[in-house]
Amino acid sequence: MSNSEATREVLWNISYSWVMYLMLAASVLVAGIGVYKRVELWRRGLPAGRFDQPLERIRMLLKHALGQRRTVRESYAAVFHTFIYTGFIILTAATTVVMIHHDFGIEIMKGAFYLYFQSFIVDVFGLMVLLGVGIAAIRRLVIKPRKLVYTDEALLILGAIFLIALTGFLVEGWRIAATNDPWGAWSPFGYLIARGFDSIMSESAMRTAHLLTWWLHAVLVFGFIAWAPYTKMIHVLTGPLNIYTARLSPSGGSLKVMDFDKAAESGDPLGVKTLAGFTWKDLVDFDSCTECGRCTSVCPANTVGKSLSPRDIILDLRNLMHADPIKAFGNGQPEHPPLPIIGAVAATAPESLWECTTCGACMEACPVFIEQMPKIVDMRRFLVMEEADFPDTMGEALTSLESRGHPFRGTQSSRIDWTDGLNVRTMADTQDAEVLFWVGCGGALLERNQSVVRATAQLLEKAGVKFAILGREEKCTGDPARRIGNEFLFEMMAKENVETLNGYKVKKIVTSCPHCFNTFANEYPQFGGKYEVFHHSEFLAALVSEGRLKPVAEIDKKITFHDPCYLGRHNGVFDAPRQLVQISTKTAPVEMKQSRENGFCCGGGGGMSFVDEPKDKRVNQERARQVLETDAEILAVGCPFCMTMMEDGINAKRGDRELKVMDVSELLWQSVSNQKS
Repeated sequence: MSNSEATREVLWNISYSWVMYLMLAASVLVAGIGVYKRVELWRRGLPAGRFDQPLERIRMLLKHALGQRRTVRESYAAVFHTFIYTGFIILTAATTVVMIHHDFGIEIMKGAFYLYFQSFIVDVFGLMVLLGVGIAAIRRLVIKPRKLVYTDEALLILGAIFLIALTGFLVEGWRIAATNDPWGAWSPFGYLIARGFDSIMSESAMRTAHLLTWWLHAVLVFGFIAWAPYTKMIHVLTGPLNIYTARLSPSGGSLKVMDFDKAAESGDPLGVKTLAGFTWKDLVDFDSCTECGRCTSVCPANTVGKSLSPRDIILDLRNLMHADPIKAFGNGQPEHPPLPIIGAVAATAPESLWECTTCGACMEACPVFIEQMPKIVDMRRFLVMEEADFPDTMGEALTSLESRGHPFRGTQSSRIDWTDGLNVRTMADTQDAEVLFWVGCGGALLERNQSVVRATAQLLEKAGVKFAILGREEKCTGDPARRIGNEFLFEMMAKENVETLNGYKVKKIVTSCPHCFNTFANEYPQFGGKYEVFHHSEFLAALVSEGRLKPVAEIDKKITFHDPCYLGRHNGVFDAPRQLVQISTKTAPVEMKQSRENGFCCGGGGGMSFVDEPKDKRVNQERARQVLETDAEILAVGCPFCMTMMEDGINAKRGDRELKVMDVSELLWQSVSNQKS
């Protein structure tokens, strides 16, 4: 070996290296069969358009597959996962360089590149793999977080990765020691191993150990490649695929529109009864799960002790899909129909499905963009529209929606009672309205929320906005019906509302209800209703910035803000309501531990505001506890459902504490009108 330029003999001490390619071919063949079997299962799913906007999808892939943006949110897991996956990328690149040098005679392993990358950097990343495995093992064997799934397979995967990295270092160390490599110190960990063995082993012994360990290393690597598609390591392939085919629109629009005419012609059940009712993307979701448990750990229902587990729904359906594909999907013959999935496993028991608030926390937390919540709603649809199986109080809400146009069965208020004493016009009475103020059922019909819509209307009037309401013509947008699972009722209400709105040539809508906001923005366009939609916090904040509203009074109290799921996480509106709090108080709201994208649900979504939860398992009381931890004197909200749920939760938990719940519009009106709190 020349000492003039840094390099080394490639595949030193190794003969018959061509055997390695036979091993590679065999491993790729076995792995390919495993991947093929999964693809064949996915092909049994219904169509789903997930390959549009390729540039945006590539951006998502780089950000979340390569950049691991969601994985790194959890610091402990981020460390070991980053160590292992980046280490494998670098080690794979280094191996490729070696073989290019050896097989094609392109001498690239020399000089500075050899020293800096092929020696030093590769050694560092190899050590990171070992450390990552160690950290992951401590987590599984010592810390044992509840959210993880504990299987022998997971430990075997960690063991295999550890042995691959360890044997690689042993091979390197024996080569450095046996050849007295002058550049060996550039591979610090391999050099340390060399120095440990050169005094206790002869050169011939090290050659033998090197040869045997090199082939053991090769067997481990190629065996791992062949085995991976039959384990949860398939996520190395399905994870990036799932991210690339992820939904690009806001998660609030993630529910599928149903083709009722097609279902009537084919006789297919409404909603999802079997795995055959899911799309191919749903089936890829099942095979993309890494079993990290983040979805279940952030689920509000699971947090308060309920049985719902988004993780277990995905994993149990995955297991059903692979256990017996013919039984799971049927064979096309009437005598062998697909296996019904609702109640087939504990995770899909109806009582668990009815605990979902559709808050979307599970989808936001998932590092590989699995869509858990829409699958729950799909199964609810079957229970509601085919089985008429749903909680009694949800049934009462649906009945009220059908007969009265709103979900509040017992209310005596009308759609316009809240306007008493205000100069509020209806669309039928005016021709110059620039904005439709959509009041919503929760705003118009619940007494506490009437002061919220009054404040909003007064602010719009004070700012000189030409607005009007529908008044008695306004009906529920259908959001509760859709989330509960009555898609037919939702579609009927959506079409009626779109006809009314388009009849008045409505272009711009302002609403104080995030559920209405989400429905108008993300769901009505599918039914011909395309409008410019604003949550009242956005619209009011803009009026302040334009100078059309001038807050004068400061509210000298400590305030925290609760993010409504259908405003924040589902639609990305986080700043506007906080701006109103700061405008009204001259100080930013104090943040709760769970806020913005990681906010905790009030418990009222998904029809749960119409369900009387067990006293010891109430989501709103858990959120109230988090509010009380901030020592705030006012909880600001931006949703009528949040107002109701959080007032109830805080009243149950605050004891002697003084804590008031106010909408952001009430705070702004108090400041603009110079009223005292």
